[in-house]
Amino acid sequence: MDISTRQQATIATSATVKGFGFWSGRDVRLTFRPAAVDAGVTFVRTDLPGQPTVPASIRNRVQGPRRTTLVHNGVPVEMVEHVLAALAGLRIDNCEVHVDRAEMPGCDGSSQAFTTALMNAGRVLQNGKRQQLIVTNQLRVGDEHSWITTSPNSDHRYRLQYDLDYPHAPAIGSQKFTCELTEAAFLADISSARTFVLQSEADELKRQGLGQRVTHQDVLVFDDQGPQDNPLRFENECARHKTLDMIGDFALAGVDLVGDFHACRSGHRLNSQLVFAILSQAVEQTSQQHTLQQSSARSA
Repeated sequence: MDISTRQQATIATSATVKGFGFWSGRDVRLTFRPAAVDAGVTFVRTDLPGQPTVPASIRNRVQGPRRTTLVHNGVPVEMVEHVLAALAGLRIDNCEVHVDRAEMPGCDGSSQAFTTALMNAGRVLQNGKRQQLIVTNQLRVGDEHSWITTSPNSDHRYRLQYDLDYPHAPAIGSQKFTCELTEAAFLADISSARTFVLQSEADELKRQGLGQRVTHQDVLVFDDQGPQDNPLRFENECARHKTLDMIGDFALAGVDLVGDFHACRSGHRLNSQLVFAILSQAVEQTSQQHTLQQSSARSA
């Protein structure tokens, strides 16, 4: 781990987003609030006694279908990836996210509502430097079908590429999206990319009693001709949304990332596996450096 030259940041004032959870169908109110230096991002369950907190840390992630869920001391928050992506994309490091349900509001299936609220709140620099993790060795998680790799680069950038492939859904097909993550790129190219499902998947979720309030106007639902009653914002919007998910999930590392990240047909599970892998590698390298320093001191 290294300390970057970038100052930490929070928001200037509170900002609220209202909606309903795509999975539960329950109304939810989310309020972003400023937080102190080094506080990181913390979810606060205002609907529960004592208003328990759930830090946005990879240590608190639990496995679940189609979304990122965090649990701390038995308290869950669900579908946090789009909220975390908005904070990471705008480089807001310290923030309290107050919610009165377990599930975040789905809004339009992207990060746009959260991004707009945070921009309206304003960004304030703080008297502390942001920690960063520079990728120094190649890593790979996954298998031959779906995987993520990360590798170092020479220009100190945070770049992402997503390769999407739906061979049995020609309306989606194969898509690619590549970007360097900057605030400008996030706002213009990523934040508004929406969640997508196949019509067959949507029908199955409905049969399970999930997503009962979600309509074709809330998310992209693809049949053989394309998204129903909801025009695409980008030709490769599906690949862009997968990149959005990567940004949100990678934010659980709690540091700025520096390196090249390439994903192919991956999802939330592999995203979390990669975060664990790069953090474990960083700890191992720090331990090795400490051992070498001790050895050098004894030899001096």
